[in-house]
Amino acid sequence: MQVKQYMLGKGYSWATPYYIAIGKQRGPHVMVVAGIHGKEIASIRAAEKLVRLLDQQKLRISQGKLIIVPIVNQEAYRKRIRGIPDLNRTFPRTKKQTASNPLSAAVFQLAQKHQPEWYLDLHEANGLSQKDAKVLGQTLISDKGNPVVPAVRRTIKRMNHSIKIKERHFNLRLHELPGSSRTAAARFLGARAVTVETCWSLPKKVRIKYQLEIVQHFLREAGLIKANEVYLSAKVRMGHSMKM
Repeated sequence: MQVKQYMLGKGYSWATPYYIAIGKQRGPHVMVVAGIHGKEIASIRAAEKLVRLLDQQKLRISQGKLIIVPIVNQEAYRKRIRGIPDLNRTFPRTKKQTASNPLSAAVFQLAQKHQPEWYLDLHEANGLSQKDAKVLGQTLISDKGNPVVPAVRRTIKRMNHSIKIKERHFNLRLHELPGSSRTAAARFLGARAVTVETCWSLPKKVRIKYQLEIVQHFLREAGLIKANEVYLSAKVRMGHSMKM
């Protein structure tokens, strides 16, 4: 299995690399994006680590195609800001509408080209949803009625079973967010689309670990990797019970 690098928006100031890994057999397409908001660092690091694991053959996909965009908004990432405008409000809102920003347009065109059946958008948020139902930290979000919801519930169950500190447990949120990449992928590509939100107040290592594990759970749900292919280092396993 080879991991190939490409450039999104080559020649433009907002150009950013993306990566494609293809399994030996045909199968579903999964797209993973991170860094739509430039200051959500753990999600970016998790996506970068995913690319490295694939490149080093420590994680292998057996079938299908995996498209990864580790840092969508390079300018916001360099400044460590959310981004101006908020890129996650600029994706298409109707079938006839195009994205209102050239970068979000390029990301959505990439998704249209590869037609992913699964779409994961990695983010971070304030607060712990176990302590405050109004916050989005430690949540997995999808659109109501999206066919991914059963897989989201299973993923949350697996994550929470392995997380010893209850206040760090994940919760499910169901709501559409017009203009977001997740809702656009769900509405107009028919994708099983999920937003992953880890909590900023947790240590960065822990957030990266959660992000990477969640992505792998979904890759297994999609059939791209087998259970015995899931990457878990000794440090990652130990991190579940560490009190930080």
